[in-house]
Amino acid sequence: MSKRAVLEVIALDVEDAVAAQAGGADRLELITDMAADGLTPPVGTFVAIRAAVDIPLRVMLRLEDGFAAGDADRLRAVARELRAAGAEEFVLGFLDAEGGVDLGAVERVVDELAGSGCRWTFHRAIDHAADRDALRKQLDGVPGLDTYLTAGSSTGVDDGLPTLLAEAARRGEPGYEQRILVGGGLRLDHVPGLLAGGIDAFHIGGAARPGGWGERVSAAAVEEWRGALDGG
Repeated sequence: MSKRAVLEVIALDVEDAVAAQAGGADRLELITDMAADGLTPPVGTFVAIRAAVDIPLRVMLRLEDGFAAGDADRLRAVARELRAAGAEEFVLGFLDAEGGVDLGAVERVVDELAGSGCRWTFHRAIDHAADRDALRKQLDGVPGLDTYLTAGSSTGVDDGLPTLLAEAARRGEPGYEQRILVGGGLRLDHVPGLLAGGIDAFHIGGAARPGGWGERVSAAAVEEWRGALDGG
């Protein structure tokens, strides 16, 4: 039997987290402020969610809108605080002014995580990079990086499908060992083609909230996605 696909759901608070787990989510991405495309949540929010659910949590490390690292020392301090509170998995990604990966900032933040073996996702900054292939190869070997969250395009999965499938076909090459986690304008009708292309991880935010971002995660909506990924 093939291993089941991973379903990651964005959670803003305890209510979101509980509903997502009830619907069949495998993992949560914890953020605050969707108006800024997701920033680091308060440590207290992480602690409360950690106490409420027992699935893995990936916590966003991003302090301001955009893909610049900003104050790397502050990011490191936030990472330390979250680690001390029990966080073990993270989400991050920084670009420089030319659209290349800000490898120095990434390495400085990861240095706070690597010693404890934390795993992390490089988020959709890859979709805004000047050269995706160069970014992947520059990050090759950075400790803990096991996932790229990507739509294949800055404009979403509709436009990014060819890129996603092409990158999935390169799995195992240098810079392409990491799992592809598809998110960003993802719809249920995208799922069969992505699964057929060997992609086995899916990330939803708005799709888990039929009433929009002003509403909580719907366990029923998550369950529908779980069923689609499981072939139901």
